[in-house]
Amino acid sequence: MTIERTDVQNAAHLARIAIDENSIDEFTQDLANILALVDQMQAVNTDNIEPMAHPTDAVQRLRPDQVTEVNQREHFQALAPATENGLYLVPKVIE
Repeated sequence: MTIERTDVQNAAHLARIAIDENSIDEFTQDLANILALVDQMQAVNTDNIEPMAHPTDAVQRLRPDQVTEVNQREHFQALAPATENGLYLVPKVIE
């Protein structure tokens, strides 16, 4: 796929990105190189290759689920402008 100067200008306009006129040719070449690399990667035979969920298949170390703060619900509800049955009341914003 070939990238033209006008393609870069149109993409920049749609993305609302200001590109200096002197830099358009450089961006055009960069995008052409990226698309050429994508074409190379698409040409690779991936039959019988099992997909990976993550390249390192790392497992996260999780800390124990413990309560670390005191319950301040009553205090926060007392500060709220409006509450009812333990819920915060807010103005209706969607009809």
